[in-house]
Amino acid sequence: MKNVHAPEHVRAIAPYQGGRPIEEVALELGLHPGSIIKLASNENPLGMPPAARAAASTALAEVGRYPDGNGTALKSALSQRLNVPVSWLTLGNGSNDILELAASLMLRPGTSCVYSQHSFAVYALATQARGARAIVVPARELGHDPGAMLGAIAADTRLIYIANPNNPTGTLLDGAALRAFVAAVPPAVVVVLDEAYHEYLPQATQYDSLAWVRHHPNLIVSRTFSKVYGLAGLRVGYGIAQDDMSDLLNRIRQPFNANSVAQAAARAALDDTDFVRRSVELNRLGRSELCSELAAMGLQLAPAHGNFVLVRVGPAAAVYQSLLARGVIVRPVANYGLPDWLRVTVGLPEENSRFLRELPPALAAAGV
Repeated sequence: MKNVHAPEHVRAIAPYQGGRPIEEVALELGLHPGSIIKLASNENPLGMPPAARAAASTALAEVGRYPDGNGTALKSALSQRLNVPVSWLTLGNGSNDILELAASLMLRPGTSCVYSQHSFAVYALATQARGARAIVVPARELGHDPGAMLGAIAADTRLIYIANPNNPTGTLLDGAALRAFVAAVPPAVVVVLDEAYHEYLPQATQYDSLAWVRHHPNLIVSRTFSKVYGLAGLRVGYGIAQDDMSDLLNRIRQPFNANSVAQAAARAALDDTDFVRRSVELNRLGRSELCSELAAMGLQLAPAHGNFVLVRVGPAAAVYQSLLARGVIVRPVANYGLPDWLRVTVGLPEENSRFLRELPPALAAAGV
């Protein structure tokens, strides 16, 4: 394919690398899949809500037909739950799809996109795929520096990504600072507020970003069913923006980007408030235990506000490989500019205990 005249900015893209699957690691290392735990991809350790599983099973009977391209039932339920008009909603193949749609809408060669150092890898990928210029703003204490991000906006800037809580660092901007940031961005620049981990925030730190959408036509809030709702494998997310913005996003999305099984499962998961409550509480307790035990080992931690913990272990690549050999999959984040750190998803209590038990010998094996 060397003779294909693909754009050089596309050839230069390093493909996204997710957390390694259990089956792949089992085959590579000769381990039994049941002996491996995966704490690498920020998935919900409770899995899929029972109501969503039942709805997905029912929907399978109709997969010979195309999905509802407008997502009528799911968007109606989201509209009622979020108290926003149906016309403000765009469904996506995961919230990643919303991030990509925003880039497709706003970016092209000769434009630029602003995002923070140590922020989600897809921001860089989406920018580079459109041939746009990336303006990467240095992080402040591993998190976003809103003042510096505002100062980095250039004449050709068309898009800003900001995640809250941030992945992979887990840092959080308080609502007042974030609202002031959104209000200060020039109206011609679109802001994508990535809230994939929003539901994990306790009441004291939550803020009403959807109210901001009413005042800012250039704001897109993206959310997902992949995390607290336990539907990562079905790939369904959504964006909230005013009518004009949503109309444009819906013009360029793929006609059936949210499949029928995903729509049915998401609709059921949205109503399972008990499952969400249990997921949040399990995460709160597990995250607290991980942070406490890791700190007791003398390890540095980033502020943890999602369903994962970022921990500094020194030679992270070696520690990661040592944990892998012990059947524990975590996430190295050197590609995020954090070569000394590992990101660890909060799992079930027994999974968290297994990680904490295997970490000291892994550190020792790596010379820490």
